[in-house]
Amino acid sequence: MAMTLQKAGARPDVGRGVVLLLALTCGIAVGNVYFPQAISPSIASGLGVSPDTAALAVTATQFGYAAGIFLLVPLGDRVPHRRLVVALLALTGLGLLAAGAAPGTAPLVAASAFVGAVTVIAPILGPMAAGLVPADRRGMTSGILLGGSIGGMLLSRTLGGFVGEWLGWRAPYLAMAALTLVSALVLARVLPETRPASRDRYPALLAASLRLLRTEPELRRSCFYQAAVFGGFSAAWTGVALLLTGPAYGLTTRAVGMLALVNAATMVCTPFAGRLADRRGPDVVNRLSMLAVVASALVLAAGTLGGPIGFAGLVAGFLVLDVAMQSGMVANQVRIYALRDSERSRLNTAYMTCAYLGGSVGSWLGAHAFERFGWNGVCALVAALAVATLARAARAERRPVNGTA
Repeated sequence: MAMTLQKAGARPDVGRGVVLLLALTCGIAVGNVYFPQAISPSIASGLGVSPDTAALAVTATQFGYAAGIFLLVPLGDRVPHRRLVVALLALTGLGLLAAGAAPGTAPLVAASAFVGAVTVIAPILGPMAAGLVPADRRGMTSGILLGGSIGGMLLSRTLGGFVGEWLGWRAPYLAMAALTLVSALVLARVLPETRPASRDRYPALLAASLRLLRTEPELRRSCFYQAAVFGGFSAAWTGVALLLTGPAYGLTTRAVGMLALVNAATMVCTPFAGRLADRRGPDVVNRLSMLAVVASALVLAAGTLGGPIGFAGLVAGFLVLDVAMQSGMVANQVRIYALRDSERSRLNTAYMTCAYLGGSVGSWLGAHAFERFGWNGVCALVAALAVATLARAARAERRPVNGTA
């Protein structure tokens, strides 16, 4: 359910400037989840631990994000948005400060899990923004916020890599803390007042997402698709930081950030995926995305060649992988939002929780696959997860429309 404006009967309509500010906030919040991927090697050298141990900070952030989506996002139906968003931004800023000051791996992992749990701003602002604009602007508004999230995901890796190389691994945490706290101060003044659309108790809000997972086979199918594809995506980005900073390339974390920057093309391609899903249905987009992930794994395997040819393979492979993952996400959301208009926030909670659990497991598997089998092992993992989704899609197509998916 979406929030309503504070004044009864008020026509929802906020200016483009507020929408752009919300998109920027989404980018900052999502960036908090992804910038640790680029500085994982710097964390390892700075704390004197192995690369797979340092990667626990990445995994903990994503596990925390999955937990926060499940535990906190449903509060968007129960707590006024301004109060909730500002409080979460303030807590995120404090958590980032704690991570930047962590004296060892254990405190860093704990702080990272906390940051992941409370930086769940984007899944809250999405339904909120839909209730703050007229119906004929909701699609455009959602696209702007998604663009902000994608931009934050990409740019945070780039900037994190640069800042981490120049000033050490703690500097990106402190810089993101400052940005997050400034965002909290700005939104405290700018966000309009809203009132809750639901008076359900907190346990009922949590139970609703579990109930929907149990009763909606199409939701379960979408969750599986995104968890597997996002798991491969996270495994690849965790592994490539280790590859580029290892003996095969001998580069710095700045190279990881530059590699992420080329995938800004995803922001352009995602709207096309949405239009294709509208015309041909989400299943078509999902199948194309899954095939593209398999193709990306084959291209990424060229990264073992090293040198300019290997790096070109990484650039091309990650471009295909990022576009495929984001396009699949659009298709899955088209499918789940069509299930129950009155429970879209809870549907999104269930879906995003499963997606980020998959991403968390993927980061962990990617680090261990690289440690044991090298970059080819990471590419094989990405391909295997995509093949699993293709098999699941083929099985779903053979079942009746009202069958169990």
